[in-house]
Amino acid sequence: MSRVLGAVLAGGRSHRFGSDKANARLDGRRLIDRAIDGLAPQVDAVIVCGREVPGYVSVPDCPAADLGPLGGLNAAMHYAREHDFETVVAVPCDVPFLPSDLAVRLASAGASAYLPNLPVIGRWPSSLAALLDHHLATSADRSMRFWATVAGAHPVHAGELANVNTPADLHRIASGSSPL
Repeated sequence: MSRVLGAVLAGGRSHRFGSDKANARLDGRRLIDRAIDGLAPQVDAVIVCGREVPGYVSVPDCPAADLGPLGGLNAAMHYAREHDFETVVAVPCDVPFLPSDLAVRLASAGASAYLPNLPVIGRWPSSLAALLDHHLATSADRSMRFWATVAGAHPVHAGELANVNTPADLHRIASGSSPL
């Protein structure tokens, strides 16, 4: 049976949000806690990439900070390989309501899969770590969509998910308005 590592990507600078988005609160709970709690029941273990979070294994982005979500994903893939996880399911810290069957949906599409409307959410074999190292060393394109193409990932449609990029997004979600 393959082991699946959950990775919450939390190394961003929150430029559009204006303050530390991972620690922003929705209904009294931090966004990062919501992401961890939504992912944890779907995987064998959870790590946080790009920041220290007490109580969780935390790993720095790899090979360096400020590479966007790919730096966090790369750190997670290396951690997975070193700790005998075959797969990484990655989510950002700013999606407060993950589907309870997200990992199953991604797995149904094959070894590599991602959400085309929110490509930072994906499933990646840890065996792709060397390919991601090469991509980060040789390509200027740091987009998750481009990485998905390089990795041969399959798109999975999981509907629209609330994603917090600005304080207005958080306000809309908190007030029950459309999260998009």
